[in-house]
Formats: sequence, structure tokens, C-alpha cells
Amino acid sequence: MSSEGEGGPGGLDTPPSSATRPAGAGLETPPSSAPRAAGAGLETPPSSAPRAAGAGLETPPSSAPRPAGAHGGTLALFASELLTLFRRRRTWALLGALALIPVLIAVAIRVAGDAPSGRGPAFLGQITENGLFVGVTAMVVAIPLFLPLTIGVVAGDTVAGEASHGTLRYLLIAPAGRIRLLIVKYTATAVFCAAATLTVVVVGTIIGWALFPVGPIALLSGATVSVGEGLLRFVAIAAYVTVSLLGLSAIGLFLSTLTTVPVGAMAATAILAVVAQIMGALPQLEWLHPWLFTQYWLGFADLLRQPPVLDSFADNALLQAGYLVVFGALAVSRMLTKDVLS
Repeated sequence: MSSEGEGGPGGLDTPPSSATRPAGAGLETPPSSAPRAAGAGLETPPSSAPRAAGAGLETPPSSAPRPAGAHGGTLALFASELLTLFRRRRTWALLGALALIPVLIAVAIRVAGDAPSGRGPAFLGQITENGLFVGVTAMVVAIPLFLPLTIGVVAGDTVAGEASHGTLRYLLIAPAGRIRLLIVKYTATAVFCAAATLTVVVVGTIIGWALFPVGPIALLSGATVSVGEGLLRFVAIAAYVTVSLLGLSAIGLFLSTLTTVPVGAMAATAILAVVAQIMGALPQLEWLHPWLFTQYWLGFADLLRQPPVLDSFADNALLQAGYLVVFGALAVSRMLTKDVLS
């Protein structure tokens, strides 16, 4: 056979040619690296270009602070702090110890009789005539030692207790903030101050009502008021003593930021209260008396006059506010510069 017909139309297959095939030849073309025109019906890979607004795609959460939830977060943190405080057995043990003071006073007078005239704490001689004075007498007994001791335990544990348990660091990692945490801790301590003073007054009123006769209340000015008005004045006394303890609470909060051992802060707070009262009893330090946070602690007797004298209440509030500003600022400064490792 001749080789001349191999390249012609003799029906023999020709080897594939490298020449360009015309469009529409029905053969699949290899994928091209050239950019595809819009509308070609093919899916385009995800682009790294920024998406326009309204594209219908979810944006990732932003790390910027949300101003709308800051107030709610503070209230939630405060509620959690109160629950933690009043769920502790120690808190109820402290309140129970304070409740025992008016109970012991009332039972002792009921069993042993009235004390000799001029002896014992103020208002003690009026209990047998009117049992409502049990609460006021118990307040006079509790202020020098028992109330400062209980407040020192709670205030000294505010920050140091969290550090000793290793939870302070996690509280600060959460969106709490150091300053906001201090405000919440101090406010919870102030609530405990109110609970402590009300415990003494309320329990004293109940036990006095149960063991002694109750009637209109004779005030220090000689006037007599009804039982209802007298009870309102006793609540005002509890508010007065609560304000009196706010300066001590600020001192305890500051001391609590200085250590990771809560017992040290508790003891130091209670000792400072005793030292301040000793200094207030020394006439040689009379120039210092107006600056002591214990100066007006027993000034609530002015609320048992007709009309009530509010000068001591205003002076006491101003003095406690000064201690709050000074020791609150010291606590904030310490927290902002403190390396929290636990």
C-alpha cells in the first residue's frame, strides 16, 4: 500500500492537532485562568473586599462597650453581691449576735428588776415603764464595740475575701471594672449597716413589747408622743447610726484592698474604731475630736427631743461623707494600680 493516503480523506484518524479549534466545536475547553465576566452563571469565590451595608449578611459581634447595658450590668452585679452576702452563714451569725443584745437586756431586767438610778447605759431605767426603750438601750450598748466589730468583718472581707478565694481576678476579667466593683462592694456593705442597726431596733422593740408595758413615749425634752410617732423616731435613730457607720465602712474597704488576708483587714478596721473612741474620750486630744469618725456616734439622742434637733445629724453626715471621699479615693487609687494575681 502507498503512504500517500494517510493524510487525506481516506477515513483514517488523524492525530490531534495543536491548531486552535474554532468556537462551537462541541469540545470542552480546559478551565481558563482568565477572569470571568459578570453574569456567566458561575459561582465566584468569596471576596475579601468589605461588604456594603444592607447586604443581608450578619456582621461579627463588636468588641466595643455597649453603653445601653452598662447600667443593667451594674444592677445585676449589685444584686449578685447582695445575694452572696446574705446567703453566707457568717452574715446571719453576725445579725443573730446583734439580735441577742436587746434580748439579753430585756430578759435581765425582767428577771433581776430595775437597775439602781443613775447606773447602767442611757435609757436603761425607762425600760420597766415603757418596753419600747429596749431597742434604744440596746443601740447604746452595741455602738461602742459590737456594731463596729460586725461592720469590720463585712467591710474587711469585701476585696480581700475575693482575693483569698481566687475570685477577684475573674470578677475583673468579666466586664465589671475595678471602680464599678468597688462601688458595688461598698454599697452592699452600706446595706448591711442598715440591716444591722434595724436588727437591734426591731428586735428590741418586739422583745420590749412582749415583756414590759407599752404606752406613749416620754421624750428627753419632757414632751410625750404617741407610740406610732415614737416608733418612727426609733427608725430615724437606726438611720442615724447607719450613716455613722459609713465612714468606718469606707476605711474597711480601703484596708481590704491592701491585703489578700481578710482577717487582717477585719481586725484592723475594728481596732481603728476602738482607738478612735479612746482618743475621743481623752480631753488632752480635744482639738482632734471633731475629726474623729466616732465623734457623733451617740448624737442620736437629739432625735428624742421635741422638736427633734437635727444639727448633730447634719454634722455627722458631713463628717462621714468626708471619710467616704478620702478613703474611697484611696481605695480606687489602690485598685487601679494593683496587680491582681488571684
